[in-house]
Amino acid sequence: QVQLVESGGGLVQAGGSLRISCAASGRPFRTYTAGWFRHASGKEREFVAHVNWDGSISDYTDSVKGRFTASRDNAKNTVYLQLNSLKPEDTAVYYCAADPLGSYYEPSSYVSWGQGTQVTVSS
Repeated sequence: QVQLVESGGGLVQAGGSLRISCAASGRPFRTYTAGWFRHASGKEREFVAHVNWDGSISDYTDSVKGRFTASRDNAKNTVYLQLNSLKPEDTAVYYCAADPLGSYYEPSSYVSWGQGTQVTVSS
């Protein structure tokens, strides 16, 4: 199993940017698709993005397309999510996940999860 630790969250004004990171340890990270999810207060955990094993393929939920970018550096066992043009509705705890056994878009497919990092966007 892969152990994941997120970092880089924080408080930012609307229109600002953040980069959150997810460092992996354990089994070789380079073979896994990695996903990003978020959980806002009062809502269900939702898919944000996923990136394939070498970073060549990624997909995003419609609400973040053109603003967020998922990437990875397998030499550093780290996955990144660049968040640009942030909006108050992006406020949530962001989680990375790895090793999906089914759909990349469903939280239940992922075996390994990080502890999450809070992103708060003020208006």
